[in-house]
Amino acid sequence: MSWQQRISEALSERRASASFRTRQANTLGNGRIFSANGREYLNFSSNDYLGLSHHPQIVDAWQKGAAQFGVGSGGSGHVTGYSRAHQAFEEQLAEWLGFERALLFISGYSANQAVISALAQKTDTLIADKLCHASMMEAAMQSSAQLRRFHHNDIPALAALLSQAHDGERLIFTEGIFSMDGDSAPLAEIARVAHQAGGWLMVDDAHGIGVLGDEGRGSCHQQNISPEILVITFGKAFGGSGAAVLCSQETADYLLQFARHLIYSTAMPPAQAVALQAALTVIRQGDAYRARLSANIQRFRQGAAQLSLRLADSGSAIQPLIVGENQRTLDLASRLRERGLWLTAIRPPTVPPGSARLRITLTAAHISHDIDALLEALYDETGR
Repeated sequence: MSWQQRISEALSERRASASFRTRQANTLGNGRIFSANGREYLNFSSNDYLGLSHHPQIVDAWQKGAAQFGVGSGGSGHVTGYSRAHQAFEEQLAEWLGFERALLFISGYSANQAVISALAQKTDTLIADKLCHASMMEAAMQSSAQLRRFHHNDIPALAALLSQAHDGERLIFTEGIFSMDGDSAPLAEIARVAHQAGGWLMVDDAHGIGVLGDEGRGSCHQQNISPEILVITFGKAFGGSGAAVLCSQETADYLLQFARHLIYSTAMPPAQAVALQAALTVIRQGDAYRARLSANIQRFRQGAAQLSLRLADSGSAIQPLIVGENQRTLDLASRLRERGLWLTAIRPPTVPPGSARLRITLTAAHISHDIDALLEALYDETGR
């Protein structure tokens, strides 16, 4: 089979299974309103959970940072790309979350890949929740370590894997809030069994940071644990982009020597780090945003309980409605868009076969009328 035949066959299979992915160019996509093709929609697909992507204090900080530092970093952090803006933000993050060090990355995907690939060696065992993000799973599968997976949030299954004989070290990784189901990991229990077995725990809290816990410190703080490695991202509650790894001083020094994503990638622009510092200030003082988001979640869940579709067991901003078949999910998303509601159909291979869904995300920017309009449309299109 030639390269072209292989590509054509793979694309044909995707189209035949109604799982072919496309992108939609928009003129506004990160706020309460999604704008594309000359039309505006209520946006229920954005991860901008606190509605900070257009916050004037943060926008102003980015503009001032660009005026001072320019629009790029000029190189990797090991060459010319590490500025005082990066250093100040790393120090603020470490103090806020109670770690010795923080290291900035250009994305959450990059951060997860960097940590796992730098730590894992041939004799080690990587133990992952089956629903962990693709960035962690891909890095684990590409490493020379052995990968073992446990059933989602199943503590006895994790304990059984940890009880098995091993030669090297064990790294257990999970998420604070899972991106496709919106449910939370029992982090306190996971940390307990991991540490009893002498393993290290790595938590990706992309969807919990800024939203949960005192001052928005996230899932780990809320459940009173301190993993060896915490990954947070800035593309959700912070309203921006990028990521950070929180860890000990020595682990940070190790990653600076061996994490190839840090060594060989251009660093985030200093202006972005300045804007993220402003976002952190807003988040730490953001109880009103978190209260509004919580109220929107409760309003939606109370109404969605009457729907004929199954609502996932989620207390987070991620509220999946399980439809099942791929084409049916696409058709439902299309009908809702005709009514001015932008929702995204999530299909395999992102989620397991037969569990295609509308991944509804709620934000603090939504008002009560938005939630009611979504519920009314869902009642009309799917039945109570």
